[in-house]
Amino acid sequence: MNQLRIIAGIYGGRLIKTPKTNITHPMGDRERGAIFNALQHDINDTTTVLDAFAGSGAIGLEALSRGAKHITFLENHPKATRIITENVLKLKVTDHVKIIKTIAGLTDKFDLIIADPPYDHPQYDIITRILKKLNPGGTFVLSHDKNVQPPQFKNLMLISDKTYAAANIKIYKHY
Repeated sequence: MNQLRIIAGIYGGRLIKTPKTNITHPMGDRERGAIFNALQHDINDTTTVLDAFAGSGAIGLEALSRGAKHITFLENHPKATRIITENVLKLKVTDHVKIIKTIAGLTDKFDLIIADPPYDHPQYDIITRILKKLNPGGTFVLSHDKNVQPPQFKNLMLISDKTYAAANIKIYKHY
């Protein structure tokens, strides 16, 4: 089993598991750190977060560690959902999370949506559907292959666009 560490916040330094398969591509510390440094004023004890294509749950757990109220993990791979469940139990945060396997299970609206889809199959059609669950004024973060340009998303204004190794991280605001 591979592991990642939560970078900062109340669970900072804690190790979490990642699936030991090629089904996920865990986001590195540098990229996660850059995202959460940029979002530091957007996350507080009322923030609801969707971690889409959650993999190990590292992104959502980082948001929870930094003060978010509730995290919904969207992940359909059985090994990955098992790892997310183990990580949630290890950190004893079951009251603050929900794990769903399909977008049909998305009934809530979110203040922050972070999507880190597989780079070889970004599933922009699903992301477009997920974005309907973003609250007005909310923030959307997309991690994608630096060599692929994502489509334009309706009602979103690009506020940050940075590249880290093979990853491009875009941050948008819903208007």
